[in-house]
Amino acid sequence: MPVDAAMVESAAQRLRDVVTTTSLERSARLSARTGADVWLKREDLQVVRSYKVRGAYNLIAQLGGDSRDAGVVCASAGNHGQGVAHACALLGVPGRVHVPRTTPRQKRDRIAALGGAGVRTLVAGDTYDDAAAAALADAATTGATLVPAFDDPRTIAGQGTVAAELVEQLLAAAGAVPDVVVVPVGGGGLLAGCLAWLRERHPGTRVVGVEPAGAACMAAALAAGRPVRLERLDGFVDGAAVRRAGDATFPLVADSGAELVTVAEGRVCTEMLAMYQSDGIIAEPAGAMAAAALGDTVVVEPGQTVVCIVSGGNNDVSRYAEVVERALVHEGRKHYFLVEFPQEPGALRRFLDEVLGPDDDITLFEYVKRSNRETGPALVGVELARAEDLAPLLARMESAPPAVERVDPASPLFRYLL
Repeated sequence: MPVDAAMVESAAQRLRDVVTTTSLERSARLSARTGADVWLKREDLQVVRSYKVRGAYNLIAQLGGDSRDAGVVCASAGNHGQGVAHACALLGVPGRVHVPRTTPRQKRDRIAALGGAGVRTLVAGDTYDDAAAAALADAATTGATLVPAFDDPRTIAGQGTVAAELVEQLLAAAGAVPDVVVVPVGGGGLLAGCLAWLRERHPGTRVVGVEPAGAACMAAALAAGRPVRLERLDGFVDGAAVRRAGDATFPLVADSGAELVTVAEGRVCTEMLAMYQSDGIIAEPAGAMAAAALGDTVVVEPGQTVVCIVSGGNNDVSRYAEVVERALVHEGRKHYFLVEFPQEPGALRRFLDEVLGPDDDITLFEYVKRSNRETGPALVGVELARAEDLAPLLARMESAPPAVERVDPASPLFRYLL
Protein backbone atom coordinates (compact mmCIF):
# COMPACT_ATOMS: atom_id res chain seq x y z
CA MET A 1 0.00 0.00 0.00
CA PRO A 2 1.62 3.30 -1.04
CA VAL A 3 1.67 6.10 1.52
CA ASP A 4 0.47 9.47 0.27
CA ALA A 5 -0.48 12.85 1.68
CA ALA A 6 -4.15 11.85 2.00
CA MET A 7 -3.22 8.91 4.26
CA VAL A 8 -1.14 11.21 6.44
CA GLU A 9 -4.01 13.68 6.72
CA SER A 10 -6.46 10.89 7.62
CA ALA A 11 -4.04 9.80 10.32
CA ALA A 12 -3.90 13.38 11.61
CA GLN A 13 -7.69 13.38 12.01
CA ARG A 14 -7.53 10.05 13.83
CA LEU A 15 -4.87 11.39 16.20
CA ARG A 16 -6.35 14.82 16.78
CA ASP A 17 -7.71 14.16 20.28
CA VAL A 18 -5.09 11.55 21.22
CA VAL A 19 -1.59 12.96 20.80
CA THR A 20 -0.12 16.23 22.01
CA THR A 21 0.37 19.03 19.49
CA THR A 22 4.01 19.48 20.43
CA SER A 23 5.56 22.93 20.37
CA LEU A 24 7.64 24.41 17.56
CA GLU A 25 10.32 26.59 19.15
CA ARG A 26 12.88 28.87 17.58
CA SER A 27 16.46 28.00 18.58
CA ALA A 28 18.55 31.13 19.10
CA ARG A 29 21.66 28.99 19.61
CA LEU A 30 21.35 27.03 16.36
CA SER A 31 20.24 30.11 14.45
CA ALA A 32 23.37 31.96 15.59
CA ARG A 33 25.57 28.98 14.72
CA THR A 34 24.25 28.59 11.18
CA GLY A 35 22.95 32.04 10.20
CA ALA A 36 19.64 30.39 9.34
CA ASP A 37 16.29 30.74 11.10
CA VAL A 38 16.27 27.41 12.97
CA TRP A 39 13.27 25.92 14.72
CA LEU A 40 12.95 22.76 16.82
CA LYS A 41 9.91 20.51 16.56
CA ARG A 42 9.71 19.25 20.15
CA GLU A 43 8.42 15.67 19.87
CA ASP A 44 10.30 15.02 23.10
CA LEU A 45 7.29 16.77 24.71
CA GLN A 46 4.87 14.21 23.24
CA VAL A 47 2.63 12.30 25.62
CA VAL A 48 5.12 9.37 25.59
CA ARG A 49 8.10 11.71 25.08
CA SER A 50 8.58 10.68 21.44
CA TYR A 51 6.76 10.78 18.11
CA LYS A 52 6.32 6.97 18.07
CA VAL A 53 2.84 7.09 19.55
CA ARG A 54 1.58 8.65 16.30
CA GLY A 55 2.28 5.57 14.19
CA ALA A 56 1.37 3.05 16.87
CA TYR A 57 -2.05 4.56 17.60
CA ASN A 58 -2.84 5.10 13.91
CA LEU A 59 -2.31 1.39 13.21
CA ILE A 60 -4.02 -0.08 16.28
CA ALA A 61 -7.04 2.23 15.98
CA GLN A 62 -7.77 0.77 12.52
CA LEU A 63 -7.94 -2.86 13.71
CA GLY A 64 -11.28 -4.68 13.63
CA GLY A 65 -13.00 -6.21 16.65
CA ASP A 66 -11.53 -9.72 16.32
CA SER A 67 -8.02 -8.37 15.81
CA ARG A 68 -8.38 -6.14 18.85
CA ASP A 69 -9.48 -9.10 20.95
CA ALA A 70 -6.42 -11.10 19.83
CA GLY A 71 -4.19 -8.23 20.93
CA VAL A 72 -1.07 -6.71 19.47
CA VAL A 73 2.65 -7.36 19.75
CA CYS A 74 5.65 -5.22 18.87
CA ALA A 75 9.42 -4.94 19.04
CA SER A 76 10.94 -1.75 20.33
CA ALA A 77 14.15 -0.11 21.48
CA GLY A 78 11.90 1.69 23.97
CA ASN A 79 10.04 4.57 22.37
CA HIS A 80 7.80 2.56 20.04
CA GLY A 81 6.94 0.28 22.93
CA GLN A 82 5.76 3.26 24.93
CA GLY A 83 3.63 4.40 22.01
CA VAL A 84 2.09 0.94 21.65
CA ALA A 85 1.53 0.68 25.41
CA HIS A 86 -0.24 4.05 25.51
CA ALA A 87 -2.38 3.20 22.48
CA CYS A 88 -3.32 -0.16 23.99
CA ALA A 89 -4.36 1.51 27.24
CA LEU A 90 -6.49 4.07 25.41
CA LEU A 91 -8.15 1.53 23.11
CA GLY A 92 -8.48 -1.34 25.60
CA VAL A 93 -6.33 -3.69 23.51
CA PRO A 94 -4.00 -6.23 25.19
CA GLY A 95 -0.35 -6.01 24.10
CA ARG A 96 3.13 -7.43 24.48
CA VAL A 97 6.29 -5.39 23.91
CA HIS A 98 9.60 -7.14 23.13
CA VAL A 99 12.68 -5.04 23.93
CA PRO A 100 16.42 -5.79 23.67
CA ARG A 101 18.58 -5.89 26.79
CA THR A 102 20.18 -2.61 25.74
CA THR A 103 16.91 -0.73 26.26
CA PRO A 104 17.47 1.71 29.14
CA ARG A 105 15.65 0.89 32.36
CA GLN A 106 13.88 4.23 32.21
CA LYS A 107 12.17 3.24 28.94
CA ARG A 108 11.14 -0.17 30.26
CA ASP A 109 9.60 1.41 33.34
CA ARG A 110 7.69 3.89 31.20
CA ILE A 111 6.26 1.10 29.03
CA ALA A 112 4.93 -0.60 32.16
CA ALA A 113 3.51 2.64 33.55
CA LEU A 114 1.79 3.64 30.30
CA GLY A 115 0.40 0.22 29.44
CA GLY A 116 -0.80 -0.81 32.86
CA ALA A 117 -1.95 -4.36 33.54
CA GLY A 118 -2.93 -4.98 29.91
CA VAL A 119 0.61 -4.72 28.49
CA ARG A 120 3.57 -7.03 29.19
CA THR A 121 7.23 -6.18 28.57
CA LEU A 122 9.48 -9.05 27.44
CA VAL A 123 13.27 -8.85 27.07
CA ALA A 124 14.69 -10.58 23.98
CA GLY A 125 18.30 -10.50 22.75
CA ASP A 126 20.90 -7.77 22.60
CA THR A 127 19.70 -5.70 19.61
CA TYR A 128 16.47 -4.34 18.19
CA ASP A 129 16.59 -7.02 15.50
CA ASP A 130 16.67 -9.76 18.14
CA ALA A 131 13.57 -8.25 19.70
CA ALA A 132 11.94 -7.96 16.25
CA ALA A 133 12.49 -11.67 15.59
CA ALA A 134 10.92 -12.53 18.96
CA ALA A 135 7.92 -10.30 18.26
CA LEU A 136 7.44 -11.85 14.83
CA ALA A 137 7.46 -15.35 16.32
CA ASP A 138 5.05 -14.22 19.04
CA ALA A 139 2.58 -12.89 16.47
CA ALA A 140 2.83 -16.05 14.36
CA THR A 141 2.06 -18.38 17.29
CA THR A 142 -0.60 -16.33 19.09
CA GLY A 143 -2.47 -14.62 16.25
CA ALA A 144 -1.76 -11.17 17.69
CA THR A 145 -1.29 -8.31 15.24
CA LEU A 146 2.30 -7.21 14.75
CA VAL A 147 2.67 -3.43 15.11
CA PRO A 148 5.94 -2.51 13.36
CA ALA A 149 7.97 0.40 14.68
CA PHE A 150 8.39 1.76 11.16
CA ASP A 151 7.73 -0.86 8.47
CA ASP A 152 3.99 -0.57 7.84
CA PRO A 153 2.07 2.01 5.77
CA ARG A 154 -0.22 2.80 8.72
CA THR A 155 2.76 3.40 11.00
CA ILE A 156 4.47 5.53 8.35
CA ALA A 157 1.34 7.63 7.79
CA GLY A 158 1.05 8.27 11.51
CA GLN A 159 4.68 9.37 11.77
CA GLY A 160 4.18 11.68 8.80
CA THR A 161 1.72 13.77 10.80
CA VAL A 162 4.78 15.40 12.40
CA ALA A 163 5.52 17.13 9.06
CA ALA A 164 1.95 18.30 8.53
CA GLU A 165 1.81 19.66 12.08
CA LEU A 166 5.12 21.53 11.98
CA VAL A 167 4.29 23.22 8.67
CA GLU A 168 0.95 24.42 10.04
CA GLN A 169 2.68 25.76 13.15
CA LEU A 170 5.45 27.49 11.21
CA LEU A 171 2.95 29.20 8.92
CA ALA A 172 1.11 30.51 11.99
CA ALA A 173 4.29 31.61 13.80
CA ALA A 174 6.45 32.94 10.97
CA GLY A 175 4.23 32.99 7.91
CA ALA A 176 6.62 30.65 6.11
CA VAL A 177 6.95 27.10 4.87
CA PRO A 178 10.27 25.49 5.88
CA ASP A 179 13.06 25.62 3.34
CA VAL A 180 14.71 22.63 5.02
CA VAL A 181 13.42 19.90 7.33
CA VAL A 182 16.04 17.75 9.07
CA VAL A 183 14.79 14.34 10.21
CA PRO A 184 16.48 11.68 12.39
CA VAL A 185 16.49 8.23 10.79
CA GLY A 186 16.45 4.74 12.30
CA GLY A 187 14.40 2.33 10.21
CA GLY A 188 13.03 5.24 8.20
CA GLY A 189 9.40 5.50 9.33
CA LEU A 190 9.52 9.16 10.34
CA LEU A 191 11.52 10.14 7.25
CA ALA A 192 9.25 8.18 4.89
CA GLY A 193 6.11 9.65 6.44
CA CYS A 194 7.43 13.21 6.27
CA LEU A 195 8.49 12.70 2.64
CA ALA A 196 5.12 11.23 1.69
CA TRP A 197 3.34 14.36 2.87
CA LEU A 198 5.87 17.05 1.95
CA ARG A 199 6.56 15.89 -1.61
CA GLU A 200 2.85 16.37 -2.44
CA ARG A 201 1.97 19.39 -0.34
CA HIS A 202 5.29 21.30 -0.31
CA PRO A 203 7.62 19.80 -2.93
CA GLY A 204 9.99 22.77 -2.69
CA THR A 205 11.02 21.86 0.87
CA ARG A 206 14.42 20.17 1.10
CA VAL A 207 14.29 17.10 3.35
CA VAL A 208 17.48 15.70 4.90
CA GLY A 209 17.62 12.43 6.82
CA VAL A 210 20.30 11.97 9.49
CA GLU A 211 21.54 8.53 10.54
CA PRO A 212 24.03 7.61 13.29
CA ALA A 213 27.40 6.77 11.74
CA GLY A 214 27.46 3.41 13.49
CA ALA A 215 23.98 2.35 12.34
CA ALA A 216 23.43 3.80 8.86
CA CYS A 217 21.08 1.12 7.55
CA MET A 218 19.18 3.38 5.12
CA ALA A 219 22.40 4.59 3.48
CA ALA A 220 23.44 0.96 3.09
CA ALA A 221 20.08 0.16 1.52
CA LEU A 222 20.33 3.02 -0.96
CA ALA A 223 23.85 1.93 -1.91
CA ALA A 224 22.71 -1.67 -2.48
CA GLY A 225 19.42 -0.79 -4.14
CA ARG A 226 17.47 -2.74 -1.50
CA PRO A 227 17.37 -3.14 2.28
CA VAL A 228 20.43 -5.01 3.51
CA ARG A 229 21.54 -6.20 6.94
CA LEU A 230 24.38 -4.30 8.62
CA GLU A 231 27.09 -6.64 9.86
CA ARG A 232 28.30 -4.20 12.53
CA LEU A 233 26.05 -1.99 14.61
CA ASP A 234 26.86 0.67 17.21
CA GLY A 235 23.94 0.60 19.61
CA PHE A 236 24.69 3.87 21.43
CA VAL A 237 21.96 5.82 19.60
CA ASP A 238 19.50 3.19 20.79
CA GLY A 239 16.43 4.87 19.30
CA ALA A 240 17.95 4.65 15.81
CA ALA A 241 20.17 1.56 16.07
CA VAL A 242 18.42 -0.52 13.40
CA ARG A 243 20.31 -3.20 11.48
CA ARG A 244 18.05 -3.25 8.39
CA ALA A 245 15.92 -0.53 6.78
CA GLY A 246 12.25 -1.32 6.25
CA ASP A 247 10.78 -2.86 3.11
CA ALA A 248 7.97 -0.29 3.24
CA THR A 249 10.14 2.70 4.15
CA PHE A 250 12.97 2.06 1.68
CA PRO A 251 11.08 2.67 -1.60
CA LEU A 252 9.52 5.86 -0.24
CA VAL A 253 12.96 7.21 0.66
CA ALA A 254 14.66 5.92 -2.49
CA ASP A 255 12.03 7.37 -4.83
CA SER A 256 11.97 10.77 -3.14
CA GLY A 257 15.51 11.88 -3.90
CA ALA A 258 15.90 12.99 -0.30
CA GLU A 259 19.38 13.62 1.03
CA LEU A 260 20.84 11.26 3.59
CA VAL A 261 23.82 12.02 5.84
CA THR A 262 25.45 10.46 8.90
CA VAL A 263 26.56 12.02 12.16
CA ALA A 264 29.19 10.67 14.54
CA GLU A 265 27.96 9.38 17.88
CA GLY A 266 30.41 11.69 19.65
CA ARG A 267 28.96 14.69 17.85
CA VAL A 268 25.50 13.58 18.97
CA CYS A 269 26.78 13.64 22.55
CA THR A 270 28.14 17.18 22.26
CA GLU A 271 24.75 18.31 20.95
CA MET A 272 22.89 16.50 23.74
CA LEU A 273 24.97 18.42 26.27
CA ALA A 274 24.47 21.73 24.45
CA MET A 275 20.72 21.18 24.32
CA TYR A 276 20.66 20.39 28.03
CA GLN A 277 22.99 23.16 29.21
CA SER A 278 21.95 25.96 26.82
CA ASP A 279 18.36 25.14 25.87
CA GLY A 280 17.05 23.18 28.84
CA ILE A 281 16.10 20.27 26.56
CA ILE A 282 16.62 16.71 27.74
CA ALA A 283 17.06 14.86 24.45
CA GLU A 284 17.89 11.22 23.98
CA PRO A 285 20.68 10.43 21.46
CA ALA A 286 18.27 9.91 18.54
CA GLY A 287 16.46 13.11 19.52
CA ALA A 288 19.64 15.16 19.17
CA MET A 289 20.74 13.74 15.80
CA ALA A 290 19.05 16.28 13.53
CA ALA A 291 20.40 19.28 15.43
CA ALA A 292 23.83 17.63 15.74
CA ALA A 293 24.17 17.38 11.96
CA LEU A 294 23.06 20.96 11.34
CA GLY A 295 25.92 23.18 10.17
CA ASP A 296 28.21 20.14 10.04
CA THR A 297 27.09 17.47 7.57
CA VAL A 298 23.88 19.40 6.82
CA VAL A 299 24.85 22.77 5.38
CA VAL A 300 22.12 25.41 5.19
CA GLU A 301 22.17 28.91 3.76
CA PRO A 302 21.94 32.07 5.86
CA GLY A 303 18.38 33.28 6.09
CA GLN A 304 16.79 29.94 5.27
CA THR A 305 14.00 28.64 7.50
CA VAL A 306 15.05 25.28 8.92
CA VAL A 307 13.18 22.84 11.18
CA CYS A 308 15.00 20.09 13.09
CA ILE A 309 12.85 17.35 14.58
CA VAL A 310 13.73 16.51 18.18
CA SER A 311 12.30 13.01 17.99
CA GLY A 312 12.46 11.93 21.62
CA GLY A 313 13.48 12.72 25.17
CA ASN A 314 13.49 9.31 26.86
CA ASN A 315 17.05 9.50 28.14
CA ASP A 316 18.21 7.57 31.18
CA VAL A 317 20.04 9.99 33.49
CA SER A 318 22.57 7.26 34.33
CA ARG A 319 23.86 7.49 30.75
CA TYR A 320 25.07 11.09 31.09
CA ALA A 321 28.51 10.03 32.33
CA GLU A 322 29.00 8.12 29.08
CA VAL A 323 27.56 11.04 27.09
CA VAL A 324 30.09 13.45 28.64
CA GLU A 325 32.93 10.98 28.01
CA ARG A 326 32.02 10.45 24.36
CA ALA A 327 31.64 14.20 23.84
CA LEU A 328 35.10 14.91 25.26
CA VAL A 329 36.68 12.20 23.11
CA HIS A 330 34.91 13.55 20.01
CA GLU A 331 36.12 17.08 20.76
CA GLY A 332 39.70 15.83 21.11
CA ARG A 333 39.89 16.76 24.79
CA LYS A 334 39.94 13.28 26.39
CA HIS A 335 42.80 10.84 25.78
CA TYR A 336 44.12 7.63 27.31
CA PHE A 337 47.70 6.41 27.61
CA LEU A 338 49.57 3.33 28.84
CA VAL A 339 52.55 4.59 30.85
CA GLU A 340 55.46 2.34 31.96
CA PHE A 341 56.56 3.95 35.23
CA PRO A 342 59.97 2.99 36.63
CA GLN A 343 59.61 1.34 40.03
CA GLU A 344 61.42 4.03 41.99
CA PRO A 345 60.43 6.83 44.36
CA GLY A 346 59.38 10.09 42.71
CA ALA A 347 58.48 8.59 39.27
CA LEU A 348 54.87 9.70 39.43
CA ARG A 349 55.82 13.16 40.73
CA ARG A 350 58.23 13.67 37.81
CA PHE A 351 55.50 12.62 35.37
CA LEU A 352 53.10 15.17 36.85
CA ASP A 353 55.69 17.95 36.88
CA GLU A 354 57.43 17.32 33.57
CA VAL A 355 54.74 15.86 31.30
CA LEU A 356 51.36 17.33 32.23
CA GLY A 357 50.58 20.90 31.21
CA PRO A 358 49.18 23.47 33.62
CA ASP A 359 45.59 22.92 32.42
CA ASP A 360 45.77 19.14 31.92
CA ASP A 361 43.79 16.99 34.33
CA ILE A 362 44.20 13.30 35.17
CA THR A 363 40.73 11.74 35.24
CA LEU A 364 41.74 8.07 35.43
CA PHE A 365 44.76 6.34 36.97
CA GLU A 366 44.92 2.57 37.27
CA TYR A 367 48.35 1.43 38.45
CA VAL A 368 49.56 -2.21 38.44
CA LYS A 369 52.88 -2.65 40.25
CA ARG A 370 53.15 -6.44 40.28
CA SER A 371 54.03 -7.13 36.65
CA ASN A 372 57.72 -6.24 36.71
CA ARG A 373 60.35 -5.37 39.27
CA GLU A 374 61.75 -2.53 37.16
CA THR A 375 58.58 -1.00 35.68
CA GLY A 376 54.88 -0.85 36.41
CA PRO A 377 52.22 -0.06 33.80
CA ALA A 378 49.45 2.45 34.45
CA LEU A 379 46.41 3.33 32.41
CA VAL A 380 46.16 7.14 32.54
CA GLY A 381 43.22 9.22 31.32
CA VAL A 382 43.96 12.89 30.62
CA GLU A 383 41.41 15.63 29.99
CA LEU A 384 42.69 18.70 28.15
CA ALA A 385 41.32 22.21 28.38
CA ARG A 386 41.67 22.58 24.59
CA ALA A 387 42.05 20.04 21.78
CA GLU A 388 45.15 21.86 20.51
CA ASP A 389 46.93 21.06 23.79
CA LEU A 390 47.40 17.46 22.62
CA ALA A 391 50.45 18.08 20.39
CA PRO A 392 52.53 19.72 23.18
CA LEU A 393 51.49 16.92 25.57
CA LEU A 394 52.61 14.24 23.12
CA ALA A 395 55.92 16.07 22.61
CA ARG A 396 56.58 16.14 26.36
CA MET A 397 55.69 12.46 26.61
CA GLU A 398 58.14 11.65 23.83
CA SER A 399 61.01 13.22 25.74
CA ALA A 400 60.00 11.95 29.19
CA PRO A 401 61.73 8.92 30.78
CA PRO A 402 58.65 6.64 31.01
CA ALA A 403 57.61 4.77 27.87
CA VAL A 404 54.16 6.04 26.85
CA GLU A 405 51.73 4.45 24.40
CA ARG A 406 48.61 6.29 23.33
CA VAL A 407 45.39 4.24 23.30
CA ASP A 408 43.89 4.87 19.88
CA PRO A 409 40.09 5.41 19.86
CA ALA A 410 39.85 2.80 17.08
CA SER A 411 41.52 0.08 19.16
CA PRO A 412 39.55 -2.73 20.86
CA LEU A 413 40.94 -1.59 24.23
CA PHE A 414 39.26 1.79 23.87
CA ARG A 415 35.84 0.14 23.75
CA TYR A 416 36.33 -0.98 27.35
CA LEU A 417 36.82 2.63 28.42
CA LEU A 418 33.50 3.92 27.06
